[in-house]
Amino acid sequence: MNEGTIIANSSAAGTAAISLLRLSGENAIDMVTSSFKSKSGKKLSDQKSHTIHLGRIHNDGTEIDEVLVSIFKAPNSYTGENVVEISCHGSTYIQQEILQLFILKGAKPAQPGEFTLRAFLNKKMDLSQAEAVADLIASESKAAHEVALNQMRGGYTQQLILLRQKLLDFASLITLELDFSEEDVEFADRKELFALLDEIQMKIKSLADSFAYGSVIKKGVPVAIIGKPNAGKSSLLNALLNDNRAIVSSIAGTTRDTIEDTLTIEGIQFRFIDTAGIRETTDEIEAVGVAKAKEKALKAKVLLYLYDRNDTKLNEIIKDVNEFRRDDLILIPVESKVDLNINGVNDFDSALTNKLISSKILQPIKISTFDNASIESLKKFLFTQVSQMASNQDVIITNIRHYDALQNVLKAILNIKNGLDQKISGDLLSVDINEALMYLGEITGEITTEDLLGNVFANFCIGK
Repeated sequence: MNEGTIIANSSAAGTAAISLLRLSGENAIDMVTSSFKSKSGKKLSDQKSHTIHLGRIHNDGTEIDEVLVSIFKAPNSYTGENVVEISCHGSTYIQQEILQLFILKGAKPAQPGEFTLRAFLNKKMDLSQAEAVADLIASESKAAHEVALNQMRGGYTQQLILLRQKLLDFASLITLELDFSEEDVEFADRKELFALLDEIQMKIKSLADSFAYGSVIKKGVPVAIIGKPNAGKSSLLNALLNDNRAIVSSIAGTTRDTIEDTLTIEGIQFRFIDTAGIRETTDEIEAVGVAKAKEKALKAKVLLYLYDRNDTKLNEIIKDVNEFRRDDLILIPVESKVDLNINGVNDFDSALTNKLISSKILQPIKISTFDNASIESLKKFLFTQVSQMASNQDVIITNIRHYDALQNVLKAILNIKNGLDQKISGDLLSVDINEALMYLGEITGEITTEDLLGNVFANFCIGK
């Protein structure tokens, strides 16, 4: 690990105008120097760091391409090693020729994420920042981009490092007490330790709670569209996407499977899921569709419950929303086909609103798929509701590994508090403190294993 010089194409596969090849390692600059003729006539290895040079790459006198070569000398580079980046023409043939040239000179093909792994091992970034690099590359919306960028800049890791250091200091004092156990002295003030545990618990819980928002921002907010057959679900999906994505028919039960598509609203990506109509049915295929619809509703973070007042009784709506409601779900009743309302508008509205308010459910949004203004209003309402999930979060976590570690820290903190209440011995107390320290250290990479690093970097793209 972290040995020798590595090389990879850091551009996407295929033909393009320009391609970028990257080398990193102690011999990277010398390796390129031997195959590069600068137009200035200057030797590449003699040039200053962070400079760019125009010239030609050749192999035993045979020119391969005219290129721009950027050099970054250790330790002031992305990886902390000598780094060379070669911008060549995007021909697949040229890329392969340059790659093969330097592999024959001793460079090794880089593994996925190996450049960033070296940056971590050389302390150019911590582990959570390294993971944010992959998130930044994969970001598909403004919100996902901002969250990844904040984490890559350091985000919450400095706060965790400070809390971990304070806890480590207490662990050292308790260990010191063990050396003087026969004299029955306490070096670690238990009241101060309680105060620190409260501080850590509050911060860790806040970070863990932010995962509910962060994970959906990273992957796209899943929005299930649920309702009776012919409530207008497929029409709503088409109107939201401004495309005939789903088949619309007056025949009940047309949608038998789920249909999904994405839409970005003011920087947040939403994954809309049209589902089969919810009803009792003897049709075997439709029954499978209904089961899938309920499954999608359970996994959604937002549920649009559609109803057509001309075809739905008040008690049916209340029964359905109470069946689907969850504490972690944004449930939005949506009255569809308002252009076709024919009866009891005011009485129906008033009765439904009162029942929903008493059940602490959002008031209905009224739409017509023929009225673009109402669809735009629904989009804005969706954005507002999801944005409020993060309104009280200074820092947002998106990584399931971090979330699991934070949950384990909270368990260890509770064990320490229980131990203090029960006045257990210092050696038993130190076990729980060390466990909390371990999980805090795993987030930032102060404590790592080869398996952990393998899991983190396995999903990186080659060349990063």
